[in-house]
Amino acid sequence: MKKRTLIALALGCLLLAACGAEQKQEETTPMTYTQITQEEAQRIMREEEGYLIVDVRRSDEFAEGHIPGAVLVTLETIGAEMPAQLPDKNQKLLIYCRSGRRSKEAAQKLADLGYSQVYEFGGILTWPGEITRD
Repeated sequence: MKKRTLIALALGCLLLAACGAEQKQEETTPMTYTQITQEEAQRIMREEEGYLIVDVRRSDEFAEGHIPGAVLVTLETIGAEMPAQLPDKNQKLLIYCRSGRRSKEAAQKLADLGYSQVYEFGGILTWPGEITRD
């Protein structure tokens, strides 16, 4: 009888340890962003509401031309704190830069900060839509 009780306790401990390890792994899984095509970004801009277009280039690049309605949040300003221009971590964010390198880095930084709907769509160099200088 004692042997069965010890075996049952040992199995129970193993089960609890396994569940705890599994839960810990889920908690440390890094957040990520979604990469979409520029055509998909255009579709979202045409058909949806509540999104925010985020340009992560330098301010001089932004002034030379940007996607209409975009807000400037330079890559260098995205750190450990939430950017003031992005107060809603659940808002759909459409991220772009010049060629696509900085936007990928910015998208990951924002995902790491807890933003849940981060969509990266490359660079303005290949943007097929309108560009403005407002």
